[in-house]
Amino acid sequence: MAADRVVVSGFGAVTPLGLTAEKTWQGLCAGQCGINTIKAFDPTGFDCKLAGEVPEFKIRDYIPKSVRKAAKLMSRDIELSIIASLEAIKSAGLITKGIDESAVNIDSTRIAINFAAGLISCDLLEIAPAVAQSLNGDGSFDMHKWGKQGIEFVTPLWLLKYLPNMLACHVGIIHDIQGPSNTITCAEAGSHIAIIEASQQIQRGSADIALAGGAEGKVNPIIMIRQNLLKRSSVKYNDKPDQACRPFDKDACGCVFGEGAAVLVLESLQNAQKRCAKIYAEIVGTGQSNNINSKYENLEADGQGIRIAIEKALSAAKITPDQLDLVIPHGTGIPQDDAAESKALEMVLKDAVKNVPVWSTKSMLSNTGAASGNVDIAAALCAMRDNLIPAAKNCPQKADWCNLNIPQQTIKKDVRNVLVCSYTYGGQTAAIVLKKLDSIPVIPNECEESA
Repeated sequence: MAADRVVVSGFGAVTPLGLTAEKTWQGLCAGQCGINTIKAFDPTGFDCKLAGEVPEFKIRDYIPKSVRKAAKLMSRDIELSIIASLEAIKSAGLITKGIDESAVNIDSTRIAINFAAGLISCDLLEIAPAVAQSLNGDGSFDMHKWGKQGIEFVTPLWLLKYLPNMLACHVGIIHDIQGPSNTITCAEAGSHIAIIEASQQIQRGSADIALAGGAEGKVNPIIMIRQNLLKRSSVKYNDKPDQACRPFDKDACGCVFGEGAAVLVLESLQNAQKRCAKIYAEIVGTGQSNNINSKYENLEADGQGIRIAIEKALSAAKITPDQLDLVIPHGTGIPQDDAAESKALEMVLKDAVKNVPVWSTKSMLSNTGAASGNVDIAAALCAMRDNLIPAAKNCPQKADWCNLNIPQQTIKKDVRNVLVCSYTYGGQTAAIVLKKLDSIPVIPNECEESA
């Protein structure tokens, strides 16, 4: 029996450019930048004082009254995932228990949830008293003191805020999702892998609908100092935040990190037809591989891991490189890694490299970690919907090693096939091909208008 085709029927995003996917897209089209001086903490002493922070919000506005007591157990990452999930579910025309308990139009047992999560760093103010109690007279940390004295200053529920599976857990509880659940902890490649897993759950009949998302809040002193120490951060543009992240540009000097979330609603084509759902695209090809470098701070220079993932995705999609209308690369602004990704894309695209637009979003949105892959997917869906590719930001002159077609002006064209790829410093690579569907026939006598 042929596997079910998987389509995207809804999506939501929270980024430094807005609390919705639409506001994010409008900002990208306008060439706006969500990167600025860090406000979440005092960055004095940090080499990079910049980050992509989402606009202010109150999480109570996004959760039903019945679960508001749980808000005190939500880390920043969890909050971001909840906001993006709510938008995605509503955009798909689904009514869950968390939206209107009296008008639910789904079978909760047939919905899966797959989320990517990052390394959730704790709030220093929460852990500082416990650490203070665990220090020796010379300021060194004493593990024995931590176990006997320091731990007493940590609330018993503290850990529940920082377990990576809590993103899917809270979203699942709010919306009464009772199908398969999975959490992917593969950093920047995580949300692409979550999409792949969700698609496979639908294809094997374990679910009719699946939420596939990713969220991460990297604007934390612990995370930021690590990126500074590993020399990944942009350090030359603290006084020019909107110019700091420069993927594939000759003046690139590093990445800017931030926070965000993005969630897709995936479902079988048949299920979407039955409920007259709006379909944004079909997931037609996916690929995964590994990049192995003994110096984990950067990708392997030949980009083989990325190349393999992309080739697998294109092969599964049954399209040739010249049929691609847009590529959204990972594109971090770290020269060594951009060079490796550029080489991989050139190897795959071959002659088509001159014509296929390659447009990166991180120059405007920052690197949102586990959310970044889905944030790019959301941008791809908007580009396909509006038949528009925005101009690249901060790449007026490509690096000498870059032969990619970086759009300097907005392009209006029929965007039918889009490749989106990602990678991590841990080695994982992933790629997804989206395809626009011209017309979706409904199933006679079974179609019911969704709310």
